[in-house]
Amino acid sequence: MILAVAGGKGGVGKSTVALNVADALSAVVVDADLAMADLPGGRGPDLHDVLADRASALEAVRSVHGVRVLSCGRTLAGARASDVRRLAPALRAVEREFGAVVVDCPAGMAADAGVALAVADRVGLVVDPAAFALPAAIRTRALARELEAGLAGVVVNRAPEGFDERAFSRALGAPAVTVPERDAVAAAQARGRPVARDAPGSDVVEAFGEAARVLAAGATDGRP
Repeated sequence: MILAVAGGKGGVGKSTVALNVADALSAVVVDADLAMADLPGGRGPDLHDVLADRASALEAVRSVHGVRVLSCGRTLAGARASDVRRLAPALRAVEREFGAVVVDCPAGMAADAGVALAVADRVGLVVDPAAFALPAAIRTRALARELEAGLAGVVVNRAPEGFDERAFSRALGAPAVTVPERDAVAAAQARGRPVARDAPGSDVVEAFGEAARVLAAGATDGRP
């Protein structure tokens, strides 16, 4: 399974959702934002190296705080040297080796987001609870449909108490789940860790687990 985590705009917490969903699924999380990487990294080859044909995808996967991560470099030179045509075979190689892959896509409609969506079995959209976030999410959802990537679900991130996610579910035609805003998430993200590793008793861990179950369950557009 390759699950693409996408967002119509930046700043919605897409990388946070991708990391925590991958942790809940025991999946490899791939930072596919070639220009603005946000997932934890470390020493060794990264996705820039893979897409420049300097390393294999499998040798670039490593454990970071208990999660398998294929991180991305953070240099402009690395981004420029990357050939996005190598992204799809890299993701498939990781899937064959590890089974489940969660891809943290670039925000919006960038070309590399389209590649990840095209190879994905299903897509999870991350939105913030503001009403103005819907149009951007709908545009990304339309791209996913055009590329035949089924929309598995919508994650309304940093939702206030009592938030009703049904408007997002109706507008996007997929089940919606909420992740509440909690200080524990920001604290864990600052350390590059899933919140379950820092605050296992927090209710937000259960929320990320529910998001993972919904997104992994499958698409609503006829895809497996």
